[in-house]
This record gives sequence, C-alpha cells and structure tokens, in this order.
Amino acid sequence: MAQIIIVGAGRTGTALALLLVKHGINVTLIEAAKDFNRVFRGEGLMPSGLDALTQMGLSALLEDIPTRKLDGWEFIINGKPLFRVDEPMGASRPCTLVSQPPLLKALISEAQTHDGFVFIPGVAVKDLLRSDNRVAGVVLSDGRQLTADLVIGADGRNSIVRERTGLKLIKQPKNIDILWFKLAASPQFVDDNVFLTIVNSERVFSIFHGAESGKLHLAYVISAIEPTDYKQTNWAEIFASLSPAWLAEHFRHHADTIESPIKLSVVVGRCPQWHAPGILLLGDAAHPMSPVRAQGINIALRDVIVATNYLVPILSADAEHQQIDLALSQIQTEREPEIIRAQQLQLQEAAQGELLRKNSLVRSLLVQFAPLLSKIIKNSWLRRQHEMRQGITQVNLKV
Repeated sequence: MAQIIIVGAGRTGTALALLLVKHGINVTLIEAAKDFNRVFRGEGLMPSGLDALTQMGLSALLEDIPTRKLDGWEFIINGKPLFRVDEPMGASRPCTLVSQPPLLKALISEAQTHDGFVFIPGVAVKDLLRSDNRVAGVVLSDGRQLTADLVIGADGRNSIVRERTGLKLIKQPKNIDILWFKLAASPQFVDDNVFLTIVNSERVFSIFHGAESGKLHLAYVISAIEPTDYKQTNWAEIFASLSPAWLAEHFRHHADTIESPIKLSVVVGRCPQWHAPGILLLGDAAHPMSPVRAQGINIALRDVIVATNYLVPILSADAEHQQIDLALSQIQTEREPEIIRAQQLQLQEAAQGELLRKNSLVRSLLVQFAPLLSKIIKNSWLRRQHEMRQGITQVNLKV
C-alpha cells in the first residue's frame, strides 16, 4: 500500500488526510505547531465550502463545533449607509462562520479512528529526502527520516515544502496589511450578525461576530496615517470616531476588552507549477489567497476534493511513481482555472476598496448621490459575489 506524507495540519492537510485514510491509504500528517491555539483568519464557509464538506460526508462535524451564520453584508461610507444585502443571496445556505481549531481537532479525531493514520504534532519538517531525482520523504527537526511515495505540502503561504522543492511562488503586488482585533460582542451583532464594512476618510475596517461565542472580530486596513505603536494606540476611540453612534458607544463602553492587535501581512500569489516528481502543493502552499470574501478555506476544501479524485484510484492500486506524478499535473490542470479567476475577483474587490479609501472625491460623491447610486453599486457587488460564493468550476467528489 502506498505511503503518503502530508505536511501541515490546516484545513487542506487534515481534510485530505481524512479522505485518504477512509479509502485505506496510509497517511502520516505532520504539523509543526504543538496545538491549534493560534490565530486563524479564515472562518467563512461560503456555500461552495459547505457543499464541499457535505460531499465529504462531514456536515455532521459542524453540529458539534462553534459555528455562527452571517445574516447579511452592509457598507457604510463616511457615516452614511450605502447598501445592505441579506444572506443567503440566492444560495441554498448562508455563509457560515466556523471556528477552525475545533474543526481541525474534529477532523484529526475522525482520521485517528482509521487504520494507517499517524499524526505527528509539534515537529517541523526540516528538509526533503530524495532518491533518483524524486522526492522520497522528509527529514524532521528531531532527526527522524520518513519515506513516502508522495509528499504533499499543505503547510501554508510560507511553505517549507515549497521552499525545499524549489517551486516558485509568483506574488501579486502587495497592497494591504491588516490589524486583526477581537473584542466583546454587541447584542446587536448577536441578533443580526452582519458583516459590516465601514469606510470613513482614509480608514477602513470590517467587523462581525465570529463563530466563537461572545467575540467580535475586527479587520482594520493599515493606512499611511496610522500610528506605528499599534499596542499603545487608543483603538477604542479611533474605531468609535469612525462608527455610527450605536457602535461608537459599544467601542467606548468595552474599550478594556479590545485585545492587542495581530498584524497580518497579506501574501497573495500562485505557483506556476504546483508539483515535482514525488511532491504536490495544495491550498495556500500553492496559491495563497487574499482575505477578501473568505476564499481560503473554501478553495482549500475544493482542492482536497479534486486531489482525492485523482489520488485514491492510483494509490489504492499501488501505481508506479510515474503514474502518481502524472496525476499531480492533472490536479493542477483541473484546479488552476478556478484559482486564477478567484484571485482576479478578489483583486477587483480590493481595488474598489482602495479607491474608496484613497479618493475623497469618490467617497463624497457616493454619500451625496447614495439614493441614486446605491442600487447600481449593490447589483454590481452582487454579481462579483456569485462566483466567489458558489464556486467557479464544477467540483464533485467521485470516489
């Protein structure tokens, strides 16, 4: 039976490991972190991601972990409401926020019920083993050497597997960095969990109630006018000054609950080639996504389905290495069109946001003519969301 090593126990690695071991394929899943108690940005399961979990037979997992549905999306420009769109926006299910640490733990727990699954947490991959010009395994930081018929790099945007393989990541020009905050929840978001985006002067932030009970999440776009000492800044007052009265009051009354921000450097790009003999990159290791409209987790789950379709038949049949390597190129060929289009749509969305942030005239015109323009802008926004929510290509689990 083929031996697979997956590096990275994020959403891509854990879901793929589970699907493979369900089909009797031996998988060793390696994760550098000792636990999942770290910041996860991608909580939004779009209809495409929810559909992927359903196809995998994993919908029931969501019943046992923290989740929260979004009720809508709203935009406020210079203090004036521009438009709101309610979920599910024509889909069968609304965007659903999921807490990733318990999701990953649940996936691993399920995988551990199957023979042939080994999980190695708290140990990093240091290098790759090679044999006959082919990747043949990994070298761990504790000195162990593990051999495999295929190594899959699912270790994120800063992938060590990608680096050691020499596969290139072509990055998009960097346009934003984000400060990520958590603070006490407002009853208004509990009753009506809108993803609220506020543009005021050159400052932009989005706020919503995450899957975690009692916590608002706030993503703040760093602009040139920001103070550099993020941890000493009076963020409650800054947020309040940009917000409508009800939200400003919440920021001021709960200032002591605003946690120190975490700076997220946004890396977006795509590898021209996701594979080499004996190695495959998936998820953010192959194509790191922008945070715009929460594409990362949804795209990753769809990567997993396509990879499973190609890998299970050949790995179950103990195929030759040459056949395995051919399947790797087929996986990229099928997935690449959706990745390219999704990143284009994200770039368009981000560009419009930057135009609003940097151009005071555009903001003033929107505010002045909001009654006339809001419907046109809303419809334009809705058209862009459809593909990012529903998926751009057909992805169906066939094994």
